[in-house]
Amino acid sequence: MTASPNAPLKAIPQRAHAPFVPDSVLDRLARVTSGSLTAQLYTKGFRQPVLHGLKPLNRKIKPFAGRAYTMRFIPAREDVDVYGNLTVEPSADNLQWVGVEQLEPGHVLVIDSNKDGRAASKGNMLITRMMMRGARGVVTDGSFRDGTELAAMDFPVWSTGVTATTRLSYHHVADLNVPIGCAGVAVYPGDVIHGDGDNITVVPAHLAEEMADLCEKRDDIKDYLALRVQTGEALWGLYPPSDATRQQYKDWVAAGRPPIAPAKPAGSH
Repeated sequence: MTASPNAPLKAIPQRAHAPFVPDSVLDRLARVTSGSLTAQLYTKGFRQPVLHGLKPLNRKIKPFAGRAYTMRFIPAREDVDVYGNLTVEPSADNLQWVGVEQLEPGHVLVIDSNKDGRAASKGNMLITRMMMRGARGVVTDGSFRDGTELAAMDFPVWSTGVTATTRLSYHHVADLNVPIGCAGVAVYPGDVIHGDGDNITVVPAHLAEEMADLCEKRDDIKDYLALRVQTGEALWGLYPPSDATRQQYKDWVAAGRPPIAPAKPAGSH
């Protein structure tokens, strides 16, 4: 007997897990700039991978790269998000604690707060626990509380602001480690989350190692071009680099990266 074409599916189809990005690649990506990363992602068709509008709370900026572990918020509801549900045991009504205790070394917690900063998405106690579990950072398109304490931590914390208002006022944790949107960008579990002094950038996991290769090369030649601009050279043919300039860069590297002589003023002989 065949199943009715209108029968419900027995299971919802699931996406395959993202490829695992090893720590060695994360460490390489942590050293590249967001400018190079976004430029190389653009060449692959990724127009806007930056979580726009987020700022670091830290007084000291720490570049990082880690594997995304996601947390999805929906609006709070009065009969569910009550103080008594902040239990000391794992609970479906308090998945925030569960998510923190599931984090593994190398993770970056990315929180979809629906771009709503009216209530804190997390505070000092949970973020300290994350740090002790080996996480590499925490990011949200909402707010955090305990801004003074978080600013002093040697742990990347990025958000749109700070508020003391409890999460229970506006947010409910509905899902853990599922695809989310954060600051208008899709984030899938296992994606690489990159942060430097300027931006948070999302890198699809399958492109991580290629991005490390490309960005390391791009950052090095960009530093070389900057040295030439600082000596007084004009941009034409220099930046973006022409084929001739790329060869000059290779020759400079082969020669041991010698000091670059000042450019001659226009009209001089």
